[in-house]
Amino acid sequence: QYCLHPYNISPHTTKGFVFATFIHSMEEDNNKQRSRFRKICVFCGSHSGHREVFSDAAIELGNELVKRKIDLVYGGGSVGLMGLISRRVYEGGFHVLGIIPKALMPIEISGETVGDVRVVADMHERKAAMAQEAEAFIALPGGYGTMEELLEMITWSQLGIHKKTVGILNVDGYYNSLLALFDTGVEEGFIKPGARNIVVSAPTAKELMEKMEEYTPSHKHVAAHESWKVEELGALPWKTTKQASIKKH
Repeated sequence: QYCLHPYNISPHTTKGFVFATFIHSMEEDNNKQRSRFRKICVFCGSHSGHREVFSDAAIELGNELVKRKIDLVYGGGSVGLMGLISRRVYEGGFHVLGIIPKALMPIEISGETVGDVRVVADMHERKAAMAQEAEAFIALPGGYGTMEELLEMITWSQLGIHKKTVGILNVDGYYNSLLALFDTGVEEGFIKPGARNIVVSAPTAKELMEKMEEYTPSHKHVAAHESWKVEELGALPWKTTKQASIKKH
């Protein structure tokens, strides 16, 4: 494409050739960095933890999302790890969508938030909106809320409600005990071996993203993906059931 006959190269042509080669190289690099994901939901704590390694990991993950040109969906808070990763992605020039229940706004928002903030009625609506907006999920270290969100997305994958990748950023072994519990569930016959592979984990953001880019689901869904009426998943499965029950009465 950029080859020129050696006897016909003038200084002006040489400059054009070098520039064209440089542009072509940049385009190739950009294509290599372009992710299969456009938006990823990150579950993380409204606290930063006692050690700096957790804050560093949140910023590192934010950098990795920016590098791969991925928008962020998250819990909407401006404090803790939520604040760190949201600011990093926003400052990197990519869209940030925070989804937060009204009751948590005084607790998880301190000062100015970045990007767009969507206020919802409750935790169920928050998780449904996050699941609908994102193309994959990552859990940074966090408390009960982070773990509950993570486990719900794993469960929905097992059930066939979604086919999205679920990742754990296992910072300094934070999730070792949880991952070991999953292995125990397999050993004791409560989790199928194929379902154990729903979870992708790695100690660094770069390694985790590389694994998630290559991930292909191998587990069998409990129910057919189509049977969940995913187009209506903005209304959660249990909300649909509740509505159906109301109609009967």
